[in-house]
Formats: sequence, C-alpha cells, structure tokens
Amino acid sequence: MALSATQPPPGTAVFSKVNNGNGAVEAQKKQENPPQVQVMGRAKDGRNLKIRTYPQFASLEEREYRKQHLAAAFRVFADRGYDEGVAGHISVRDRILTDHFWLNPLSMHFSLIKVSGLILVDEDGLAVEGDEPINTAATRLRFYGCHAVYDSFSVVVVDRAEGERIAAALGPANEALILQNHGLLTAGRSVDEAAFWLISLERTRQTQLLADAAAAAGYEEKYISDEEAAYGVQEVGVPGKGWLAFQPYYDEQMAKTRGAFLC
Repeated sequence: MALSATQPPPGTAVFSKVNNGNGAVEAQKKQENPPQVQVMGRAKDGRNLKIRTYPQFASLEEREYRKQHLAAAFRVFADRGYDEGVAGHISVRDRILTDHFWLNPLSMHFSLIKVSGLILVDEDGLAVEGDEPINTAATRLRFYGCHAVYDSFSVVVVDRAEGERIAAALGPANEALILQNHGLLTAGRSVDEAAFWLISLERTRQTQLLADAAAAAGYEEKYISDEEAAYGVQEVGVPGKGWLAFQPYYDEQMAKTRGAFLC
C-alpha cells in the first residue's frame, strides 16, 4: 500500500473518469481554494449553518498542521488494519520547502507515529530532518490528481524511472491508482483528502467483490446511469469534500489519544 499527498496550484481544472459498466464518463471538477467557511443552510432563528473547511494559515503554521494531520492519518490507517510490517507509507509536501516531503520512518508501526517522529526528505530522498531510515518507494511516488490501473508493478519502487511510469499511469486527472498485484495509491490536495480517498476506495473494492459474488450466484447486476455517476463525482469527489470527510477520523484520534500524536 502506498499513499502520496501533494497539492496542485489553486484553480486547477481536474477531469475525473467514472465507470458504471457502460463506459467511462468524464466530469470536470474545478479545484479551487475553499473559503474559510461555507454556508450549508439556515436555522429557524435566521442563523447561517456552516461546515468546516480547510483552514487558512501562515506558512509555518500550515507546516505544523500538515504534519499533525499526517501523523493522525497513520493512526487512522492502523485502526483499520492498513499496515503490514514495514510496508506502506503516506507522504505530504512541506509548506515551506516545497520540493521536500514529510513521511513515516521505515520501521515504526503506524499506531505509534507522532509529529516528532516524521522524517523530512528532499526530492532525492535524502533525510534533512530526522535520523530514521525511510521507505525508498515513498520518495519515488509524488504526484496529484478518479482511478487508473498500473499493470506492470515491481515489488518495490526503487528508482525514479519506475516512479515516473507510475505517475504517468495516474496522470493529472485521477485521484487513485490500483497497483496490480501490489496495492492502492491515492493522492489529494491535502493529506486528509488523500487518506479519505484510500479509506473510501478500500471500502468500494470490498463492496464490489460482494456484488460480484452475488452476481455469480445468479443475482441481477444493476448499474446507475452515466449521468448519476458523473453527478456523484461532481458532488462528493472534490478536494474540499474529501478533506471534510476525514475530519471525523481526526477528531476520533484526538479523543482516543488525547492528542498524543501531536508531540
């Protein structure tokens, strides 16, 4: 399992493909910086009802925010069994040194990761901050993006050329990549978004297997229309919704650990 989170420029237009069994539909999603708050309705007394959106920071504050949410994402994954020995990683671009990335040390269990244990590496995978070794594959997989398949995947990505081939397979329009015979990879404008896409994709895969088993037993397969699928992508497949969907998991980790991962 590999997961990499990066951030494209504000206002980037992204095209995502959805497939309902009758062909792919391409739906444009305009990615823009979300406002600080969004009005979602009004109360009877006239108050605006608002939802949380990605906060606005000074650069140094956002660096710490990204590291805190990266550490939380590891613990969320550990709770769901998304760990296996030293395999798997999540990385996020540094807010200040934009060609550097924060990621997990190689031999630390996801459930134990804290902000202070994260490793900062440059674009060549050389450690700039932190003394622990890292998963080399994490430094070869950096890109942004609804899913594609990479059908020629080596055991571990150890060179830049392999990372570039995987990046090309993901392309500029997708948020997830299925690495055949290996695992899943997701990307987003925030680590929160990328983490939620992986959780959602894993559940989708499980649901698809159940549906396939039911179809093999003789039950009729039913598909939603192309229009419904495209509408769904536009409504819930955008960066702000991905970020928002991860916040309950972050809050859960804060409550369970009393913020132990923040130090």
